[in-house]
Amino acid sequence: MKIRKYRVWLVISVLMVAMLACSIPGLALEFFNRNETQAPSVQTEDVGIPQNEETSETRATPTPGQTTIFIPDEVLLQDALVQLYENVGKGVVSIQVFSANSSGLGSGFVIDKEGHIVTNYHVVDGADEVEVHFPSGLKVFGDVIGVDLDSDLAVIQVDVDPDQLFPLTLGDSDQLRVGQTVVAIGNPYGYTGTMTLGIVSARGRTLESIRQTESGNFFSAGDLIQTDANINPGNSGGPLLNLNGEVIGINRAIQTSGGITNPANTGIGFAVSSNILRLVVPTLKEGETYEYPYLGLSSYDSLTLTQAEILNLDQAIGAYVAQVVDGGPSDQAGLREGDQPTEVFGLLAGGDLIVAVDGREILEFSELLSYLILNKQPGDTIDLTVLRDGEEMTITVTLGERPGK
Repeated sequence: MKIRKYRVWLVISVLMVAMLACSIPGLALEFFNRNETQAPSVQTEDVGIPQNEETSETRATPTPGQTTIFIPDEVLLQDALVQLYENVGKGVVSIQVFSANSSGLGSGFVIDKEGHIVTNYHVVDGADEVEVHFPSGLKVFGDVIGVDLDSDLAVIQVDVDPDQLFPLTLGDSDQLRVGQTVVAIGNPYGYTGTMTLGIVSARGRTLESIRQTESGNFFSAGDLIQTDANINPGNSGGPLLNLNGEVIGINRAIQTSGGITNPANTGIGFAVSSNILRLVVPTLKEGETYEYPYLGLSSYDSLTLTQAEILNLDQAIGAYVAQVVDGGPSDQAGLREGDQPTEVFGLLAGGDLIVAVDGREILEFSELLSYLILNKQPGDTIDLTVLRDGEEMTITVTLGERPGK
């Protein structure tokens, strides 16, 4: 597959969009901390943890008035982490890319004995040559055979003896729980085979896709995992794993502070969920394009009570329809966008508030997006429960394909 040529910057000094962990120094904190008196930013769609045995915990002796605290056995956790690294580390690779004017680096991991490597699209974007370096010392050239800009995924093919390949096992990211321990392995700043520890901080996050809409906005990438595992430039494309050694995410991005010249990791990282990978990668292995379901609307972030009051909404829960794409699936189904000016510039009243999809309550747009991506395909129908002028109604939408491939 021929990749569109973009300039690839040296990872440690490069600046790119969308908080790309392997190549972005930073993104201002204001991206997340918005003043509620301003119009909220628009997101565009058109767009178990095993329970510890009693012997694996140390019981702290409480004094009167204190709560009993259970402290995990650090020795057992240490042994588990050592064993995890020994089992899966040999399946994690470092990736170096070269173009006429620059070079870059990232991470990846083996997914089968046929020589397929998964990484991020932004790791290989614009590369003339791709090198894959294995922990064994083996170094080979790879061919990029499939890319997906919507979820920032790419598949590389290498021609090596199957005995040199150690595929990692995919876990079920839907089973993740906030607080669950996770491990990241990758190539930060060129330090190959680096392992870091953290937890699942949140699920169902959204980021901007790398692919632009026809109007110049960006599609939204959904179902991302937020983690505080320490990931840095060069970690992009590497696995995020549970303590069973299963891949539950692909490290994609970090949020940093300190500005462009002095970025600092804030402990907020994002990984593409393994269930997104499970959907997309089989298509990329065939050199084809994965088609995402398309609703054809833009929604505000989760609303504050103040914003809901300004919009004359009865509640601040749900996905507020900011814009409907002309001729798109939502437009054809009759969804209504905000079109009435309010006291806040850019915040338009009169739009539908989506509160459920196929009978499932949604609290914000990210939940709707994750549901669509994980469960629906172009051509499927969904039933949206919306509040319009205080009245509840159901609108059936036939999903399309995201345009502009």
